[in-house]
Amino acid sequence: MPDPVLLTPGPLTTTIATKAAMLRDWGSWDQAFNALTASVCRDLLAIVHGEGSHVCVPLQGSGTFAVEAALGTLVPRTGKVLVPSNGAYCQRIVRILDVLGRQRVVLDFAEDTPVDPLRIEAALAADPAITHVALVHCETGTGILNPLPEIATAVARQGRALIVDAMSSFGAIPIDARSMPFDAVIAASGKCLEGVPGMGFVLARSSALEASAGNCHSLALDLHDQWLYMRKTTQWRFTPPTHVVAALRTALDQYLAEGGLSARAARYAANCQTLVEGMRRLGLSTFLPDAVQAPIIVTFHAPASPAYDFPALYNKVRERGFVLYPGKLTQVETFRIGCIGAIGRGEILQATAAIAAALEELGIPAP
Repeated sequence: MPDPVLLTPGPLTTTIATKAAMLRDWGSWDQAFNALTASVCRDLLAIVHGEGSHVCVPLQGSGTFAVEAALGTLVPRTGKVLVPSNGAYCQRIVRILDVLGRQRVVLDFAEDTPVDPLRIEAALAADPAITHVALVHCETGTGILNPLPEIATAVARQGRALIVDAMSSFGAIPIDARSMPFDAVIAASGKCLEGVPGMGFVLARSSALEASAGNCHSLALDLHDQWLYMRKTTQWRFTPPTHVVAALRTALDQYLAEGGLSARAARYAANCQTLVEGMRRLGLSTFLPDAVQAPIIVTFHAPASPAYDFPALYNKVRERGFVLYPGKLTQVETFRIGCIGAIGRGEILQATAAIAAALEELGIPAP
């Protein structure tokens, strides 16, 4: 029986070539593996045009490991972070800062409203103690896209540093270090690059990273120490996720062969449009208006039927070969469907047909 198609924000459905890349074992100190790591870091940096201004620091673990590492390393212990919050992953940043003991202030927005650069700039102007802004680019809890170019400009105008959680946008939505000032962009292997999970990375401004020695609360998550060690030895400090790095190298090769960011963005946008149109034909409505919907993951309102139960829908759709994602909102009942991974319009059409059949089997009529 074939593997189900993962309609989630990561882990994702990957290609046979990416899976096959993990069939080889690598020595963690081996020169060939070190060269593999270096090539991956060069290509990741090139995606944001960060050559010359930024460096790529890879890190073992999921994306959240890299987010905590970036915050813990780049924000001084006396720093203060503004967190514009319009979803669950913004709230996770707040929780990380609380655990780290860093001062923070939260600027709240509704979950269906993009972050407003003018409000950020006003908050920075009103509080000179704020040193950093920590922004989630694409808030995966809903699928909303926050306006990174305008926010980066506003933060730079106020002379503060910007740290961007680009976990669900990196590689599919443009981020350009030449025109968007940032101290760090954080992402991971198992998202829009279509690798497998297990490696995060931080693209950090060289000057900010050089100035961060002694900030970090953790040995394992100290990006400054990781960077220094890798620069000196070409090796990871601790056991690297060798198979994950090899899979990411192969995934990046496919990314470049597909046409890079513009081609990846176009495929995901087509997936998203096909998904939204198909679900609306079933009578299901999106949580977000189209204007602020990122082509990454779409949140749908649950059917207004007493027969609806997400676990039951999940299982029925899973039996037909597709894996959905639960909702992340607390005020309204929703579920989510991802548009990313090694999938195209054909898989999306099959998925909406599977959802239609599952709803009918559960006795949930179309509105």
